[in-house]
Amino acid sequence: ILNEYERGVIFRLGRVIKAKGPGLIILIPIIDKMKKVDLRTVTLDVPPQDIITKDNVSVKVSAVVYFRVLDPVKAVVEVENFFFATSQLAQTTLRSVCGQAELDELLSEREKINARIQEILDLDTEPWGVKVSKVEVKEIDLPDEMKRAMAKQAEAERERRSKIINAEGEFQAARKLQEAAKIIEETPAALQLRFLQTLREVAAENNSTTLFPIPIDLFKPFLKLAEKGEEKQGGEA
Repeated sequence: ILNEYERGVIFRLGRVIKAKGPGLIILIPIIDKMKKVDLRTVTLDVPPQDIITKDNVSVKVSAVVYFRVLDPVKAVVEVENFFFATSQLAQTTLRSVCGQAELDELLSEREKINARIQEILDLDTEPWGVKVSKVEVKEIDLPDEMKRAMAKQAEAERERRSKIINAEGEFQAARKLQEAAKIIEETPAALQLRFLQTLREVAAENNSTTLFPIPIDLFKPFLKLAEKGEEKQGGEA
């Protein structure tokens, strides 16, 4: 009796008849033999492979492959052990595809690498009646010296960005100061008002006696009034 996910490849006197199942399968004793095949998706772990990338960096890469049998007859007749054969093919394909890529590509374009490996495996296992549905690169293990170099590179990149941000902040501050200077130049009264505000803030702090240089421009209006008063008195005399 075969389950829903199983098929039985029937051999009669050594010749393949067909695949049967699921359900009750009746065999003729001595004459018939049956080989069971599981049709469920199989998870295959590809152990870490030593790989030299295109830019001569030594890494270890592991992956996982998902596949299932579509044609039970081919899976039994065309290959001695389809699971072992798929496993070996996955290892060689992983080394081949990763060896043709540079390290940056391995780290940043995993989806592209996965798709390429899956495409090759699916094509090569088709004669065995096997369908490779998905491949995922699990880990990329770098040498210690490479990890340290990448950490230094990342730190340098963060420092560079920090300097750029600081420079942009200083540039914006300089622009604001330039705009303020232009406004004060066009309206001198604004500078006088700001000076008076500063005097009031300092006086409110109850500090000891403080000397301030006072611009002569603040007294010009009062001087003009005094001059006009003197002229008026002289005219009356």
